[in-house]
Amino acid sequence: MVFDLATLLKDRRGDAFELHTSHMNHQLAGVLETLGFDRSYVSGSGCYLYDTEGNRYLDLLSGFGVHALGRNHPAVTQALHEALALDLPNMVQIDCALLPALLAERLLPYAHRGINRVFFCNSGTEAVEAAIKFARCATKRPRILYCSHAFHGLTTGSLALNGGAEFRRGFGRLLPDTTEVPFGDADALRRELRHRDVAAFVFEPIQGKGVYVAPDSYWDAVATLCRQFKTLMVADEVQTGLGRTGRFFCHQHWGLEPDIITVSKALSGGLVPVGATLCTDRVFKKVFSSLDRAMVHSSTFGRNQLAMVAGLATLSVLETEQLVEHAAAAGATLMEKLQVLVDRYEVFHEVRGKGLMIGLVFGKPQSPSLRRRWRATERLRAGLSTQAIVVPLFHRHRILTQVAADNVNIIKLLPPLIAGIEEINAFVEALDDVLGDLERSPRSLLEVGGRLARGALRTRLGALRRAIRPPRTDRPDAATTRGFLGPRHEGTAIERAGRSSDRLAASEGATGRFADEPAERQPDPRPPHQPSIDRSAISPEARPAAAP
Repeated sequence: MVFDLATLLKDRRGDAFELHTSHMNHQLAGVLETLGFDRSYVSGSGCYLYDTEGNRYLDLLSGFGVHALGRNHPAVTQALHEALALDLPNMVQIDCALLPALLAERLLPYAHRGINRVFFCNSGTEAVEAAIKFARCATKRPRILYCSHAFHGLTTGSLALNGGAEFRRGFGRLLPDTTEVPFGDADALRRELRHRDVAAFVFEPIQGKGVYVAPDSYWDAVATLCRQFKTLMVADEVQTGLGRTGRFFCHQHWGLEPDIITVSKALSGGLVPVGATLCTDRVFKKVFSSLDRAMVHSSTFGRNQLAMVAGLATLSVLETEQLVEHAAAAGATLMEKLQVLVDRYEVFHEVRGKGLMIGLVFGKPQSPSLRRRWRATERLRAGLSTQAIVVPLFHRHRILTQVAADNVNIIKLLPPLIAGIEEINAFVEALDDVLGDLERSPRSLLEVGGRLARGALRTRLGALRRAIRPPRTDRPDAATTRGFLGPRHEGTAIERAGRSSDRLAASEGATGRFADEPAERQPDPRPPHQPSIDRSAISPEARPAAAP
C-alpha cells in the first residue's frame, strides 16, 4: 500500500491527545488539556500558525527560537526538495562528504578568526555535551563552571550545568566536578578560577530562562579572568545565535572571543534538526590528536545531508534578507514601544534584552488596591500574576507568548526575525489592552482562574471517558493502550494548573488556548517572509555591521 500522508492526517485529525495519552508523555497531554492549550495547529507560514478552524495566531515564540526565518521559509523548503530529488548518498559515515564541509566553510567566518573547526551534531544539548568533552580533553582539567539560572539542555552532561533544580531532581548523581556561580558576579568567578582546575566556563550571553542580561563590565572581567587562569570560554549560542540579538552571535556585542561556541535551533531553518560545536584549532586538535582518535567523538546523524542543506539555505536567507540587521532594528522599535507601556502601567516594571530576544518584567504595583490584588494572586501561586497577562493575550488576541521560567513574573518574546511593524503594533496594542484591563479590575485573574479550573475539570472528565470508552477496532491492542491520566495531585485546580503551567514554561515555553469561537482563516496580506518594518525610522546606531 502506498503511504499517503495527507490522507493519514485527515483520517486521524483529532486523535493526537488520545494517542499521546496512550503511547507518549501522558502527563504533558494532561498539562495541555488542563491549561486549555489543546489546540490542533495544521499549518504555519511566516509569523503565523493556523488551526483546524482556520484561526490565525501570531507566534511570538517561534518554536523557542527555531523558526528564526519564520515557518516554512520557501528558500529552505525548496532547497530540501532539491536535495531529496538528487538521491544524495546520505550518511555513508566512512567518507568525507561535501555538504558538511561546505556548511562549515560558510559558518566559520561569522565567528572570530580563532574559531576554525566545526563538529556537527543534532541539537543544542548535544553541542554542549561535545563542548564539555572537548574542554576537558584540551585542558586536562576536570571542573566545569556554569551560571545560576542557566539552561544548557537536558541530557545528563548538560543537565549537570542546569541552574534549575526542578530539572535535576530525581535523576541521581550527575556529571561530577561542575560548579554553579552567580550570573554577572565576576568576584565569584574569580574565586573559582583561582584554583586553576577549571577546564571551561560555560555561559549564555543572555540567559534564556529569564532573559537575564549581565552588565557590560562583567564580560570584560570574564574575558580577562579566563585568559589569566587559562580556562576555556564556552559561549552557548543555541538560542541567542544566528541574529537573534541583532548580531550574528550575541557575544559579539561585548567583543568576546570564546574558545568554543555552541549553536543549533535557528541553523535548522525550522525544518531539519542540526547542532554544531565551533572551536579553535588548538582545542580541536587536542581531541582528534592522532589517526587512531579520528572517531573518538562522533554522532550518527550529525552530518546528514538534509541538515547540512537546511543550514546552508538558512545562512543564505539570513544574508540575502539582511535578517541580522533587521532583528536589531525591529527589536529597537519594539522595545521603544514597550517602554511607553512600562511608563503607563504599575505592574509593568522593565523591558530588557537585545534584538528580538526580549523579556517583559512584571512586579508588585504601588497603589494599595492593586498591591493587595497582586499579593493575593501571588499567594495562590508564585508567577500566577503573569499568567493573568499571558492567557488573555491568547484568548482575546490570539497571540502566543511565553512565561520565561518557573515561579517568575517574566514573559519572554522570541518572534521570528522576519517580524515587522505589523506584528510589533499588534502585540503592543494587545498588551496595552490586557494590562489596562488588569489594572482596572480583577477580570483577568478571574478569567485565568476560571479557565484553569475548567481545564482541570475537563482533563479529569476526559481521562474518565478514555478509561471507560470501548476500544477502537481499527487498530490492534487499543484496549491495552488506554489508561487513566495518573494519580491526583494535591491542591486546588488553580494551584495544580499553575504548577503545571510553570513546569511547562520552565522547560522553554508556555502557551494558551485562544478565543473559542470559530473564525474564517485570515490570510497574511503580505508575502509570508517579507519584513515590513520601516528601517528608515530606526536610528543608525541601532544597526549592527553587516554579516560577513
